[in-house]
Amino acid sequence: MPLAHKIESVLDTIRPYLQADGGDVELVEVQSNNDVILRLTGACSSCSMSEMTMTAGIEESLRKSIPDLGKIVAVKE
Repeated sequence: MPLAHKIESVLDTIRPYLQADGGDVELVEVQSNNDVILRLTGACSSCSMSEMTMTAGIEESLRKSIPDLGKIVAVKE
């Protein structure tokens, strides 16, 4: 399974929680060095807790499922 599909599968498990608060996460790019670029959208893009959501929720879930990822970075909407 391509890496992008694995990432999307993990993100699909997180999305219901983000969407319940009016937000979402979008996979922007998987770079050749396995760095992952994400975009927090909706309420998540401006929420004061978005940094914690990114590191404690999204990044932790991705690393647990796909340990060989590089950096995981969120860009602004």
